Amino acid sequence: MINKTDKKLSIRKQCDLLNVNRSRVYYKAASIAERDIAMMNFIDEEFTAHPFTGVERMVDVVRLEKGIVVNHKRIRRLMRKMGLMAIYPKPRTTKSIIEHAKYPCLIRKMDITTPDQVWCSDITYIRMAHGFMYLVAIMDYFSRYVISWSVSNSLESLFCMDALDEALNVSKPKIFHSDQGSQYTSSDFIDELKARKIRISMSGKGRCFDNILAERLWRTVKYEEIYLREYGDGHELIRLLRQYFDYYNHRRPHKSLGRRTPAEVYRASAQSLRSAPATPALRKATELNKTLQLTP
Repeated sequence: MINKTDKKLSIRKQCDLLNVNRSRVYYKAASIAERDIAMMNFIDEEFTAHPFTGVERMVDVVRLEKGIVVNHKRIRRLMRKMGLMAIYPKPRTTKSIIEHAKYPCLIRKMDITTPDQVWCSDITYIRMAHGFMYLVAIMDYFSRYVISWSVSNSLESLFCMDALDEALNVSKPKIFHSDQGSQYTSSDFIDELKARKIRISMSGKGRCFDNILAERLWRTVKYEEIYLREYGDGHELIRLLRQYFDYYNHRRPHKSLGRRTPAEVYRASAQSLRSAPATPALRKATELNKTLQLTP
């Protein structure tokens, strides 16, 4: 239906006329060696179980558990590709991107007592039957309610903007907290928060527990959903994640919430909560080289 060679109608115009998400037109699978995918899947499980595992220890675990002698440079490369960093204080060994703004952590000593006081966000690696993708979620800090989420097969910032757009259609926090990843320090992301007059908070370097609730969310999602599946493609991943997050928000009581669900706690105090469940955003790609899989 989409004619990429049409000189009269741009791809963007064709997609708008057909009400088709352009990410479906531009999507292409990430290319990576099968042996690296197998190693990344193992690293993901080990890191989820023991998030303090750094590169050197991961090398030892691979040797002990898999019987494979692997170079630490390979493990470091794969962990970076997965966006993983061990949860323990350590010296600062890399420099931040100068042009990207950094902000102090505002929540370290804050009493968070109401919904929409603080939102937090993080990104995690999702293994697939053939390849991998990334998942970002935005969660209300007080109620643990997952307000929005989005997936991508690259770590470009667009899918984080998708999730932010979707979340801001539901409500607005006083503070938005994240790590210092380039997705959150990009000018587009920062400008959107500033335009909404939302205060920006970021985990400090070496401060391993500043975003601990997001880390706990990933542990829950992976053990209760992702590790039980073998997703065939992005469409199946999105369908099953939608089912899981609906369960997580509306039917999974939390001990820390007095055996109430995140939706119950969020609704009890946040007047702005809308009835629609958290769903992946549908921001349309703006460049031909985007590699997103965001169709619901």
